[in-house]
Amino acid sequence: MKPGELFEPEGTLPRAPSPLAERMRPRSFDEFVGQDSVLAPGCPLREAITRDALQSIILWGPPGTGKTTLARIIATSTHAHFIAFSAVLAGIKEIKAVMAEAEEARRHLNRRTILFVDEIHRFNKAQQDAFLPRVEAGDIVLIGATTENPSFEVNAALLSRSKVFVLQPLGVSEIVDILDRALRDKERGLACEPLDVADGTLEAIARHANGDARVALNLLELAAAIATSGDGKSGTSGESRRIDLDLIARALQRRTLLYDKSGEEHFNLVSALHKSMRNSDPDAAVYWLARMVEAGEDPLYIARRLVRFASEDVGNADPRALSLSMAAKEAVHFVGMPEGNTALAQAVTYLAIAPKSNAVYVAYSQAARDALADVAEAVPLHLRNAPTDLMKDLGYAKGYEYAHDHEDATTAMDCLPPKLKNRQYYRPTERGLEKTIGERLSAWRTARQQRRSGEND
Repeated sequence: MKPGELFEPEGTLPRAPSPLAERMRPRSFDEFVGQDSVLAPGCPLREAITRDALQSIILWGPPGTGKTTLARIIATSTHAHFIAFSAVLAGIKEIKAVMAEAEEARRHLNRRTILFVDEIHRFNKAQQDAFLPRVEAGDIVLIGATTENPSFEVNAALLSRSKVFVLQPLGVSEIVDILDRALRDKERGLACEPLDVADGTLEAIARHANGDARVALNLLELAAAIATSGDGKSGTSGESRRIDLDLIARALQRRTLLYDKSGEEHFNLVSALHKSMRNSDPDAAVYWLARMVEAGEDPLYIARRLVRFASEDVGNADPRALSLSMAAKEAVHFVGMPEGNTALAQAVTYLAIAPKSNAVYVAYSQAARDALADVAEAVPLHLRNAPTDLMKDLGYAKGYEYAHDHEDATTAMDCLPPKLKNRQYYRPTERGLEKTIGERLSAWRTARQQRRSGEND
């Protein structure tokens, strides 16, 4: 190496080994683990790949479930021209070039092109539109891989011409099989290293991986790298290096939960929390809350959802629910996290066990529908304010009845526009405080009707 140079000349240093997860990537269906619902022998996708008769597909699933691996298996088994690129790196120029190449291959060589696009959800509408003519013409077979819901992230026209296959997170036993294979593989795995893996360790790694084979293999590789022999040495002496639960615990700082604050999993967890509280299940509700908080969700976002729930699903069946939800929001803002997690948990469990009513929500929805359905009804004259003599001369406030002048604080006066007379939006349930509210409203309606009848007489 010459003075002043920072690196050895190319070719003088041995090439660094690929990560274990890359080395252990399955090369055939015989090595592929999981996804039996779509890849078991006889399943349409497996048959289409085996017979080299694949049509455009979208592979949708969380990270580490085999989307890219499946594309590579297709590449090795097809007679078509296979092109792969990542949506992170490719632009519209590269897409158009590939489309032109595919058209030429189909026209002059009668050869299909299979185009694999990793992270297709990162392409914008214009980029996705560039695929459409060539897909329709049959020049390319598109394989798109995405971790996001294709319904939201893939153009409808492109989606309608593709079959979506959902890949599920791998189970613990499936990931254990993958880890065990890596430990036994001498060519690509860790079998040549003197490792002693304690019972239960692979299961612990698999649980931590949360369905992601890549995460599991990366953790196993890290554990193998930091493991020491019985005398505390790193294993260069050839002695067996032990991987156990204590080592895994040290290797892990914090479990990484599958979560995307702007993606589908965000809305799935919010939905699970909301519906568990609505179903009066405090155990499920606090679990989904913990999933969101521990994954790093904004606690004030959660608090806002609780405030909404308090009005939408509890309402006047327990008016304290709204106050408690607002108090939880203030507590989170005041003390911060993680101390604020108990305030959220208190609110969530309270909302879950509170009597439920959506009467307020329904009342507003129906009133809003009527407010928007026709020409805005004029405010009845007797309900209008009359601060000037002119307004009084025009009849403003004429006929207004002061409710406090009556023993039960209600009058026979109509407060809705004539077109909506007797319309009933708020219908209390028989649950919680609303049972009492319903009885009170019924008594008032009866009193009003009696007064109106007396006035008519």
